Amino acid sequence: MSHPHHPALHLDGDTLLRQIQALGDIGRDENLGGRTRIAYTDAEKAGRDQLVRWMQQLDLSVQVDQIGNIFGTLPAANGSTDVRPLMLGSHIDTVQNAGALDGCYGVLAGLAVQRAYRQAGQLPARPITVAAFSNEEGVRFQPDMMGSLVHAGGLALQEALDSRDSDGIRLGDELQRIGYAGTLAAGSIVPHEYLELHIEQGPVLEAEGIAIGAVANLQGISWQQLTIRGKANHAGTTPLQLRHDAGWAAASIVTFVREWARQSGSTLATVGSLRFEPNLINVIPRQAVLTVDLRDPDESRLQQAEQALREFIAELEVNEQVSIHCEQLARFEPVHFTEPLVAEIERAARQRGLSCRRMTSGAGHDAQMIARITPAAMIFVPSRGGISHNPREHTDDAQLLQGAQLLLDVVARRLLA
Repeated sequence: MSHPHHPALHLDGDTLLRQIQALGDIGRDENLGGRTRIAYTDAEKAGRDQLVRWMQQLDLSVQVDQIGNIFGTLPAANGSTDVRPLMLGSHIDTVQNAGALDGCYGVLAGLAVQRAYRQAGQLPARPITVAAFSNEEGVRFQPDMMGSLVHAGGLALQEALDSRDSDGIRLGDELQRIGYAGTLAAGSIVPHEYLELHIEQGPVLEAEGIAIGAVANLQGISWQQLTIRGKANHAGTTPLQLRHDAGWAAASIVTFVREWARQSGSTLATVGSLRFEPNLINVIPRQAVLTVDLRDPDESRLQQAEQALREFIAELEVNEQVSIHCEQLARFEPVHFTEPLVAEIERAARQRGLSCRRMTSGAGHDAQMIARITPAAMIFVPSRGGISHNPREHTDDAQLLQGAQLLLDVVARRLLA
């Protein structure tokens, strides 16, 4: 498949699919069926090493910055080094027991765009940089989307490097250990525009039989960790009215946020982690720690949900005689992408005869951070059953290639402008 304005540019789909498979094999657990490449672990280092080798095979200029973001740049036709690049990217770190596509697809499709230029013996009108941003998932070190957030100036480099995981290990030390504490100043590559190709991670495109999503905006995200402290006591001898039950308080919060979300009509609320101490069948919990994930495409509604949770917690402390400490783990406002880029995606889809719809992303992506510093947009392809962060994550090869071809089309068109 070639681009109508650049007949010599052809997508090498076979290589793209082979690379998706090869990267997906790194960190793979044959028993569980998925792969695990948590940021800054040995498995993720192996994925990074493979990506760098592929970049070198394309004779890209490869740079690593101080937070571990990897950049591979195809130079411009005029050889200029001071022209801001068109940037494509995503991430290659995963959650535990993940699918093979989340993040990786966008990075490798970016390489496929650069490969099309190399195989055509052409150079673009401005540099094309493929970025693999660090710690997008935020599994081990918070916040998520950390590498792109640091790149965009939303988080101080030193604060990120000083982050510690649950074992007390410092992020900066792990970055040094795996050999990806780069020397490029964080944020020094400011893109002319940014495009990110991604699987939807949701059911909308598949359910509606639509090939391409032109992502117009992303939901705002609020992550909180709540620590509830009560008093442990005997489950059989302590009357309900005399209890200071951290477990009951936690359950109350779980049901409250779910009911708030149901009534709001737009807010999403999830308690994804919950643990009790001492975690025994016949002991009233003295402590409960839970996380609350709130999301909404409207900032005012997201703030309303946060305020409602604060008020409920205050009442709960009085009524149940427990203490509740709230820690904000991450907070990102909704993002609206650049209209001309979103329209360009729609136009390119029409030219290919592909159905397309504008949509909101419910997940966080590196694009929402880079949108702080440059025009940005995203392309979605369908996810079977809307499943992601799971070994059953799947998009048909034909759909993957359609998305990559569309990315090439949009890039070629933007570099004509």
